[in-house]
Amino acid sequence: MTWENLAKNQPFVATMLKNSLAKGRLAHAYIFDGNRGTGKKRMALHLAKSFFCAQRAGVEPCQTCKECKRIEHGNHPDVHFIEPDGQSIKKHQVEHLQKEFSYRGMESAKKVYIVNHADKMTTSAANSLLKFLEEPLADTVAILLTEQLQNMLPTIKSRSQVLSFAPLEVQAFAKLLEEEGISESVSNLLASLTTSFEEAMAFVADEWIAQARSLVLQLMEELQSRPNQVLLTVQDQWLPHFDDRPKQELGLELLLLWFRDLLYTQVGKEEAFTYVGEEEALSRQALALSQHKVRKGMTAIIEAKRHLSANVSPQLVMEKLMLRLQEG
Repeated sequence: MTWENLAKNQPFVATMLKNSLAKGRLAHAYIFDGNRGTGKKRMALHLAKSFFCAQRAGVEPCQTCKECKRIEHGNHPDVHFIEPDGQSIKKHQVEHLQKEFSYRGMESAKKVYIVNHADKMTTSAANSLLKFLEEPLADTVAILLTEQLQNMLPTIKSRSQVLSFAPLEVQAFAKLLEEEGISESVSNLLASLTTSFEEAMAFVADEWIAQARSLVLQLMEELQSRPNQVLLTVQDQWLPHFDDRPKQELGLELLLLWFRDLLYTQVGKEEAFTYVGEEEALSRQALALSQHKVRKGMTAIIEAKRHLSANVSPQLVMEKLMLRLQEG
């Protein structure tokens, strides 16, 4: 990982931090705000390496010295992490951190503190952290990572430099997933559903997303060639696989992405496909439907999502949707 690589996905944040490092003007506290998977933690660790590395070239850490290696392995004595204890970050965790503030660095005067899910601090914990932010020590940098900036105390935000991380572009995120050994077809699908690396990897772990993709293809094929089979497939395969509310919502999103690809096929935007590798099936189905019917199908799926959110039975939602899609 280098500043150049980090800048490919987060050019604004990387440039700001590089300039601050070059001028020796790092802020005493940063808030990294952005969705999961946008590289907040990677950026924080790289900033810590540049801050501690004595052999860096310009602002780029060497990656080979003792400081860099210990930060990489998570065992640097002067780089401290706070993670939620259960559902929140408690006051005693911040008080322990404040105690660490009072000590001189183990090997230098420098310290870095990284607080993950900083929005999950209890009110008392957040108020305790204000002491550090109001009376910053020299050569100390706090980095607060959050996905919910609006849930943080205004007093903490006003005493920190807020850097917003942009969502990864679909193609960039898909390529990142492919580099992890995930197939192109599944990577493209995941990138259309989430920009969270952790969430994407969780879907991949037990091949859940690959099976979900296969079910979408099966259901869409049956709608066109074996309509009498559709409701049986919903009952025997779809509902058992999409077995809770978040998965049911995701299933409808997968169907919506298929219909979007049908529309892309009809207007000649094949390069934007989510379901890569299914061009033949998409072309065949797109020829059998008018653009009006494809749009009606997309509307039906959006209405099904609304009904699901209103706690309508998932089985009823899917059966009604399949009948509407059959009617065109």
